[in-house]
Amino acid sequence: MRAALMTGRQAVGVRQERDDHQERGVHREHDVEERLSATEQGATVWLTGLPSAGKTTIATALAGRLREEGHRVEVLDGDEIREFLSAGLGFSRADRHTNVQRIGFVAELLAANGVKALVPVIAPYADSREAVRKRHQAEGTGYLEVHVATPVEVCSVRDVKGLYAKQAAGELTGLTGVDDPYEAPEAPDLRIESHTQSVEESAAALHALLTERGLA
Repeated sequence: MRAALMTGRQAVGVRQERDDHQERGVHREHDVEERLSATEQGATVWLTGLPSAGKTTIATALAGRLREEGHRVEVLDGDEIREFLSAGLGFSRADRHTNVQRIGFVAELLAANGVKALVPVIAPYADSREAVRKRHQAEGTGYLEVHVATPVEVCSVRDVKGLYAKQAAGELTGLTGVDDPYEAPEAPDLRIESHTQSVEESAAALHALLTERGLA
């Protein structure tokens, strides 16, 4: 009886030791996941702002740094999306909304599969951007909204694509921020005043936000 009791106690001890060992193993696996999550976790980073605000330039600079750190990154260029995904859409409010939702769908799909999707796209209307955010929230996918808050006066001088000059010459109508509305985010995750700092500083500020959120 005593021998059987001792055997039972020993068996309990063995089970406890095994459970402790398994628990430590789970913790170790969890720690590994935590260490890897920054590079493995996808998210969408939407950079909204006026034409020539510097959205694509900042996104490209950030993408290079993230790739060097081992992240999978895609930059969804607005012009390329217009050409290949949204061909046929115009620039009415309804068409702009549809374009943004298409981009948001692709971005969320990438982000859900471990890619940092950087989206330097104007997305002028608040309800369109909010719909994209809600899609990400519904899928449990990370989403950050960044306002590249360059004033129109600075953007018109930069005029990377010549849009402001065409609008001033009467060759173009519906230019966002000039004769078509731009609804600036009221509470973005980050606001960047690119006209007051270098591209590197702007990209660093965005990288700091990703780090703060456990994404870099």
